Amino acid sequence: MTSHHHAPSDQLAPRTPDCSLSRRRMLTSSGLGLGWLGAAGLLADGPSAAAATASSLAPRPPHFGGTARAVIHIFANGGPSHLDTFDRKVALEQYAGREIPGALPTERRTGAALPSPFQFSRHGESGLEVSELFSSVARHADRLCVVRSMHADVPNHEPSLMLMNCGDARLVRPAAGAWVTYGLGTENQNLPGFVAMCPGGYPIKGTENWRSAFLPGAFQGTYIDTNKQQVDQLVEHVRHPVLDTDTQKRQFDLTAALDRRHLEARQHDPLLEARLASMELAWRMQSEAGEAFDVSREPQHVLNRYGDGVQGRQMLIARRLVERGVRYVQVWHGAGQPWDSHEHIEKNHRRLAGECDQAIAALLDDLVGLGLLESTLVLWGGEFGRTPTVELPNDAGVSVASGRDHNHHGFTVWMAGGGVKGGYVHGATDEFGFKAVDKRVHVHDLQATMLHLLGLDHERLTYRHSGRDFRLTDIHGHVVHDLLA
Repeated sequence: MTSHHHAPSDQLAPRTPDCSLSRRRMLTSSGLGLGWLGAAGLLADGPSAAAATASSLAPRPPHFGGTARAVIHIFANGGPSHLDTFDRKVALEQYAGREIPGALPTERRTGAALPSPFQFSRHGESGLEVSELFSSVARHADRLCVVRSMHADVPNHEPSLMLMNCGDARLVRPAAGAWVTYGLGTENQNLPGFVAMCPGGYPIKGTENWRSAFLPGAFQGTYIDTNKQQVDQLVEHVRHPVLDTDTQKRQFDLTAALDRRHLEARQHDPLLEARLASMELAWRMQSEAGEAFDVSREPQHVLNRYGDGVQGRQMLIARRLVERGVRYVQVWHGAGQPWDSHEHIEKNHRRLAGECDQAIAALLDDLVGLGLLESTLVLWGGEFGRTPTVELPNDAGVSVASGRDHNHHGFTVWMAGGGVKGGYVHGATDEFGFKAVDKRVHVHDLQATMLHLLGLDHERLTYRHSGRDFRLTDIHGHVVHDLLA
């Protein structure tokens, strides 16, 4: 998109030009104009906030023919252990209770090798090894593209969450969902293009995980607390307590006309335009949000397949949103960092997987049955993995040596649908599962690949802010073509 600048009309009476200007006076008088000429050149290099407004939520063609049109990102926040889920290490069983050869640069002091307490078995024609924790997801082994060679930058939750969600570990940047809706718009103008569901409140770093930052506010994620079950609680003010639909429509049309006049008088200020777009979306949501978020409309046998818990409910909502054209849906396991099992990893990981395994498998079942998996990229994973050694009691609050510490050097994510290879394992960590050593994939590479599947060139999807072009992958990232079907 290109910005266009219009000079204000001259309200002064015409006068005879003074042709006797000296060179010094001419340069002094025109200095501001020369500055604006330079600014116009800079701004024309990329989209402006005024150009990328709410109207940009209308669907737009990708840079090239992508295979995916929507994303469901299942975020296991806190850092699930790859060693106990999708990356079995026999060496840990052989070294159980013994020191691993070589010093591991862990965040805190750790002890001996900790073998997984969970059984692994092979599934599907691909023979993919999956832990018993995800026995239901394992039914889809031949649809999973498992990346065992992920790595991030630091072993701390906050920067790793920001890196995975926003492409920058330190500064507030637009979330991946905001970039996707900025690039492609959304297919349903009566629902948000980007929805973030997190039961029980906000995760670590709160709304920074789904903000639009310097992108116009129309592209930020809409937060939904899926602990709440009634539609009126999930989406506040979705119904007017007094007025009927026709009266609201007349009221809205009048207000919208006045708002647009107010906007034009202020040269289409982008912040004001984003605010008005948010209000208009809220009105349009009244016609469709109630139905989209109301899982009670589903047959009982479908509800049974997803399960009774909050994870089942939000996975079902995710499917219903994608069916209705929502572009990017993020499903968080819960507030805080629930997968952060520094202690009692057997009990805690078993409980957490038990809350979501059935629901994730049901989501994949339905996407396949509805013919949506080919066009929907499903991504599962956390912000990092965990150590192959046991975390020792320490000042950080660990009192029992029965869990694993943070590990950003190597971890696992998996994808399904949207044009990725099914039944495929990419890369590997070392024999103990500490560090990615083969076909390493950085978080920026994963983001570049996701955008590629959507038909977006991560190097072209830019936005000019503060005099430079920004993108989700910053100056990094490479598409991992081995992951593409």
